Amino acid sequence: MDETYDLFVVGGGINGAGIACDAAGRGLKVGLCEMNDFASATSSASTKLIHGGLRYLEHYEFRLVREALQEREVLLAKAPHLSWPLRFVLPHEPHLRPRWLLRLGLFLYDHLDLRMELPKSQSVELGRSPFGRGLKPTFKKGFVYSDAWVDDARMVIANLKSARNMGATILSRTRCLSAARTAQGTDWTIELEHRGQRRRVGARGLVNASGPWVKSFLDGASPVRTQKRVRLVKGSHVVVPRLHDGDHAFILQNDDNRIVFVIPYERDFSLIGTTDIAVEDGTAPVCSPEEVAYLCDIAGHYMDKPVRPQDVVWTYSGVRPLFDDGDDDPSAVTRDYVLEIDGAVGTAPLLSVFGGKITTFRRLAEHALEDLKPHFRAMGGAWTSGKTLADGELALADTFEAAFDRFVEGVQALRPELPAGLVRALCRRHGTGVDALLAGVRGVADLGRHFGGHLYEREARYLMAEEWAQEAEDILWRRTKEGLHLSGAQRAAFGEWMSGQPRNFT
Repeated sequence: MDETYDLFVVGGGINGAGIACDAAGRGLKVGLCEMNDFASATSSASTKLIHGGLRYLEHYEFRLVREALQEREVLLAKAPHLSWPLRFVLPHEPHLRPRWLLRLGLFLYDHLDLRMELPKSQSVELGRSPFGRGLKPTFKKGFVYSDAWVDDARMVIANLKSARNMGATILSRTRCLSAARTAQGTDWTIELEHRGQRRRVGARGLVNASGPWVKSFLDGASPVRTQKRVRLVKGSHVVVPRLHDGDHAFILQNDDNRIVFVIPYERDFSLIGTTDIAVEDGTAPVCSPEEVAYLCDIAGHYMDKPVRPQDVVWTYSGVRPLFDDGDDDPSAVTRDYVLEIDGAVGTAPLLSVFGGKITTFRRLAEHALEDLKPHFRAMGGAWTSGKTLADGELALADTFEAAFDRFVEGVQALRPELPAGLVRALCRRHGTGVDALLAGVRGVADLGRHFGGHLYEREARYLMAEEWAQEAEDILWRRTKEGLHLSGAQRAAFGEWMSGQPRNFT
């Protein structure tokens, strides 16, 4: 046996990363493996929102919405560099939902979390308000409410770095081939494969947080069987050149009772999503031409600027593993999560995660550790609600935005020769970790080769050394999103450069 852990987590998306972080902070010896790059599936393909889910109120999911609303400000405080408040504009379409129904829904949304500090909802005259900027002038009335934005892939990395800082072993591109209880039933023997090399580790407990593959892991790699299932629903997004001025986002209603978001994205772009299409397996999803047309049509109905398929500069798709509650409508399937634990006390437990969403990952992890507590009586109690994640230790201010702005000003003051836009982008990505990234840097010349956008050799090497990045895609589309700002030739040149760099494959 190469190593023995208290708890071993299979799956390097947001739920697995959150559970590993929580468990490490409770004093458990933790290991985690991910068969691909971290956040390379569902957890980098979300709409990137920390939100209660306004439309879930129509399906009476009050507990889920309340928990999600309560988590918004917890996550804003845990990672203020990766998340920030966002105001959403809801134009009123009388033939879709009556005004009184929207007002009632927003009233509930404002009051399900009694400790809410974000601005509450309000009615607006769109033609007279800055919140109307970007919409066609035919839309006269609407509502504005609060939610928040998050860099989903980097939130995964922040949890993994926190877990590593507390002693966890984090293994990327390492597949769990099988897991079996020992003859005594008190431990797991886990077989792993990394770059063709196999090894075995042991663990007192096992967590199956493999997202879309949660059921196939149970069926194919473990002796545990379950009646629970997940519904796999593809959600696609398109990115177009920026559609409006201002920091606000839009939530747009459609005739099919779905909603689509239009969100300011990565400085120069707008993100439009998402779709809900049932799929049969967890293979790599692709945004279809029909989905592109669907999203462009909805956005084009509302937005003043044309939104056409030929304007799309990038698309991405993810498969959401929703707990199968029996509803035939993919949009109505619950976004809540279900935890199932196999193994009586005295037997090595296997906890499986069905469903969930990025907003509630911390509470999901907390619930998972509560369920595992009888098997680990010596572990510590809940701790994650009041402690920042790695690199999120910004000084307090009146608002989350002010805390980040003050931090950026401090970094800029120490390095006045660096462009302000670059400094802000690096602070967004790395928080207080920017000090290590820029150690010894005085000017742009110290950053090494410039690949385009705000991506320089210094940051690429840092991401490889500190954040498990091994392929060009890991950096261009997950760690930084700078792929949007590079031309095809620049992306190819970066890939060529990176393929020639030594990797830390341990």
